Amino acid sequence: MGPTASGKSDVGLEIAARSGGEIVSVDSMQVYRGMDIGTAKPSPTDRKRVPHHLIDIVDPAEAFSVAEFQEAGRRAITDIEGRGAAVVIVGGSGLHFRSLVDPLAFPPSDPEIRAELESLVPEDAVAMLVAADPGAGDVVDLANPRRVVRALEILRVTGRTPSERRREPDAADVREYRSRIPLTVVGLDPGAGLPHRIEGRFDHMLADGLFDEVRDLAPRLGVTASQAVGYKQLLPVVRGEQDLEKGRRHGIDATRALAGRQRTFFGRDPRVRWVEWHDEGAVRLERTLTLLEELGWTS
Repeated sequence: MGPTASGKSDVGLEIAARSGGEIVSVDSMQVYRGMDIGTAKPSPTDRKRVPHHLIDIVDPAEAFSVAEFQEAGRRAITDIEGRGAAVVIVGGSGLHFRSLVDPLAFPPSDPEIRAELESLVPEDAVAMLVAADPGAGDVVDLANPRRVVRALEILRVTGRTPSERRREPDAADVREYRSRIPLTVVGLDPGAGLPHRIEGRFDHMLADGLFDEVRDLAPRLGVTASQAVGYKQLLPVVRGEQDLEKGRRHGIDATRALAGRQRTFFGRDPRVRWVEWHDEGAVRLERTLTLLEELGWTS
């Protein structure tokens, strides 16, 4: 695991190759076909060397929820284990990672109910939720309208209040980071040079044709895919609303912000053991292998 530009993909590839394992990608945007450069998708050569899963499984016009990702990912893990191979989960999308390894549940949605609730004044939505569940404020961020609406939607669809859901055994396991499957988690620390590397990485993507990729995909990018970091910032350039340099700068800033959120997310997970950054990829790999050996990981 680790933030973007931390070198985790290269390390994960080597671990999988050496152990005869298969990679399950936990990247929320690599699932989309055609979004190759901007998501740093593994090359065809790498995918031939080591089987990869959860890559290129959805058209970018489609929405692909975390619940759908969870179903596909758990099925892939079961299949890999059935072949007797090691499962090597690699990526930086924390929620998608936890959806595979932890007992996360995703209550159903109802578009009509959600639309109705989204039309409410935020204060009225909060009042409605608190009336149904006086303790909701201990579970839901009442200052976040999106979370309040989602809690109300779940209440309407399932009849379960936030407080009731919090008391469920699986919810306690999620809060305590108790995995549903045995696993060893290693995080790649990106080091102090991450902001500079992110800028160079984004410029490399542009040189490889990222703008052309975004331009070609623009007509069929759905609501979710159009929010991908890099794509979202270059879409205004494609539409002629700003110049490329501004889009470039916004893309770099957005990538740095994403890396910050990823560091925070994985930093809260007590299962993650961190490998100190080194500029040499071979050293990062050796440090990771050493740590895995210390933790008793075997393929």
